[in-house]
Amino acid sequence: MNISLDNFHYAMETSRVIHEPDRRIATFGETSFEFQLVSELMDKTGEVRIRSGEMEASRPLLIRPNPDMEMEGFDQQARERLDRLLENMSDQGMNLAFLQYGFRFRRSQVKEQVVHEPMDQVCQRLLSDVRKSGNPMLAILEGVDDAWEIALMKFSLEMIMQSHQINTFDLQRKKLL
Repeated sequence: MNISLDNFHYAMETSRVIHEPDRRIATFGETSFEFQLVSELMDKTGEVRIRSGEMEASRPLLIRPNPDMEMEGFDQQARERLDRLLENMSDQGMNLAFLQYGFRFRRSQVKEQVVHEPMDQVCQRLLSDVRKSGNPMLAILEGVDDAWEIALMKFSLEMIMQSHQINTFDLQRKKLL
C-alpha cells in the first residue's frame, strides 16, 4: 500500500472516534484496547468493512531523551507516516514530551467482515452493541478503507494525549519524573 501525502492528510482529517473507551492508558501496567474500525468500501456503495482487533499499550519503561514509540505489527510505510505526523506536530509547536514514556502499541491479529448496510446503520448498530455490553475497553473508529491504519495511529496518539495528565501525576507522585 503506497499512499500519497494528500491521501494521508485526508485520512487523518476524516478518521474519527465514534465511541471511545472508558479507560485511559495505565501508568504502571499494560492496557489493552479492543477496536472496531468501520470504513466504506471504495469501489462499492452500501458496503462497509468492519475490522476488529486489539491494541496494547505497555506501561512506561524508561524516560527517553528522544521521542520514540515502538510499533509492532505495523508495516514500514505506517511507521513512516507516524514519523511525518510527529514531525508535523512538533513543527506546530506541540510538546511531544509525553511520548518519552516509551509507550509501545502492538496491533494484534485483525479480523475483517464486510456488511451490506449503509455506514450510519452499521455505526448505530455497533454503538448499540457496545452500550448493551458495557465493554469499557472498546473503541469504535471510522476511517478510510485503503488507509485504515492511520485511524489506529490517530486513536493511539489521542489516547496518549488523554492519558498524559494522569500518567504524569502518577509518575511525579512516585518521584519517577
